[in-house]
Amino acid sequence: MAEVAVRPFIMRNAIVTLGSDDFAAAVSTASITNSSGTTDFKGLKPAAVFTFPQATTFALELTYAQDWSSAESLSKWLWDHQGETVPFTLNPDDTATDLTLGSTAWTGTVAVAPGSVGGDVDSVATASVTLGIVGRPVPTYTAGVPGVLDAPPADDVA
Repeated sequence: MAEVAVRPFIMRNAIVTLGSDDFAAAVSTASITNSSGTTDFKGLKPAAVFTFPQATTFALELTYAQDWSSAESLSKWLWDHQGETVPFTLNPDDTATDLTLGSTAWTGTVAVAPGSVGGDVDSVATASVTLGIVGRPVPTYTAGVPGVLDAPPADDVA
């Protein structure tokens, strides 16, 4: 059995777009979650027991800093676009600054819902929202290019 390499990452340079805007600077938590299960039928005979898988559903969960003073804030954007379906991208580990590393971005369409307003005294006002994903999110893997950062700049080549 082959040993599989692992490259854990820290979420600190992510891409979180809704529509054409990247809101990652306002977001502290971004994750795609799924929900699935089974449903059963039991008949009146001992062998009449059936289990059926249910469809998996997905959601984009965000926690973000509320900002109601900026015209382009995520808080205001969610409020203004509630009920719409828009494209989204989540890339939890944007490695554009290090091309030796690979990266995966998930894309799809979400149903927009507004987050909450307000919060606790003496605290940064944050909100959480769950945006239902229409269908299944699509991952796109970008392979790293080993050694690309080790090569000398083009004008240093003799």
